[in-house]
Amino acid sequence: MEYYVSPFNKLVDLKFPDNITVYDTTLRDGEQTPGVCLRTPEKLKIAKKLDELGIHQIEAGFPVVSNEEKRSIKAIVKEDLNADILVLCRTKKEDIDTAIDCDVDGVITFMGTSQIHLEHKMKMSQEEILNICMKSIEHAKDHGLFVAFSAEDATRTDLNFLKKIYKKAESYGVDRVHIADTVGAISPQGMNYLVSELRSTLNTDIALHCHNDFGMALSNSISGLLAGANGVSTTVNGIGERAGNTSLEELVMALKIIYDVDLGFNIKIFYELSKLVEELTSLRIPETKPIVGRNVFRHESGIHVDAVLEEPLTYEPFLPELIGHQRRIVLGKHSGCRAVKAKLDECGIEVTRDELCQIVEKVKNQREKGKYINDVLFNKIVMSVRGPVDL
Repeated sequence: MEYYVSPFNKLVDLKFPDNITVYDTTLRDGEQTPGVCLRTPEKLKIAKKLDELGIHQIEAGFPVVSNEEKRSIKAIVKEDLNADILVLCRTKKEDIDTAIDCDVDGVITFMGTSQIHLEHKMKMSQEEILNICMKSIEHAKDHGLFVAFSAEDATRTDLNFLKKIYKKAESYGVDRVHIADTVGAISPQGMNYLVSELRSTLNTDIALHCHNDFGMALSNSISGLLAGANGVSTTVNGIGERAGNTSLEELVMALKIIYDVDLGFNIKIFYELSKLVEELTSLRIPETKPIVGRNVFRHESGIHVDAVLEEPLTYEPFLPELIGHQRRIVLGKHSGCRAVKAKLDECGIEVTRDELCQIVEKVKNQREKGKYINDVLFNKIVMSVRGPVDL
């Protein structure tokens, strides 16, 4: 058995779309994390690893930003990956022409639609932006591109206007509309309502771009899928502006294990992908980060360790090998005889019962003094009890 979840999950009748598209924006929104700047070789490494995972679409960047950005996107396109390559464009002809020059598969064109964006950023009326957006969609479709239209700050936009602009985009042949929860301000219940309302009037695909300002990006994404959306935007490790975006690994593993929705991804490389993005962005993965965090499969408490050594799923939601992670037993003040014995066995050291109890007591004492029990200190403790050993 590789994982074991709550039996109550199966008692709830939930309906997900038959086909869910995941478009990853690590190379665009992820790179917009303050302090992150990825060069072409780095973007290529991440794109190739995302493709190895089996991601459906890669949002490779924002080509009009710089010549280097444009070079990076062209280099990714030339790799001829299985994933479709999309880029972000403003609703401007020059942006879309730049994307066309990069030979990408599609564009995501966006415009702020909330009243606060219209007044303070766009300084335009609803009708003005409506016309601008349709012209950009028409121009992109005329060049045979996959076109997604994203209403920026959609979750704070007047519902009637949101329906109007999405419906108009649909009439112009847009392939997908995006709900951008730009400041993470919607609740899962609100997302359910919003998507249900939009689905009642739209036939085109609906995707979700959720930010994590209140820690609800994953919940909002799942809620939106259950309400009828069939696309989700993600980033590796949940990186992105401010509090980040919906985490790719959290979404995929939650759908697979908790909801029994398998997207067919090569999940055994998740940890490798996560560490690659950590290395190339210099954004350290929090130790308690769900799925890929260092502590997810580390155990210290004696009660936990005893059970995990007998059956890992007693204190793990799934086996770490599923995603290329690994389990570690950590020695500390909560460690018991079984944890220390497991460490000794790992080192090939035999001790008597009395020696084992002495080692356990010294491990606890040293940890309470603030010392981390690494191999060097553990060796010293064992030596102090039974003489020199070779770890």
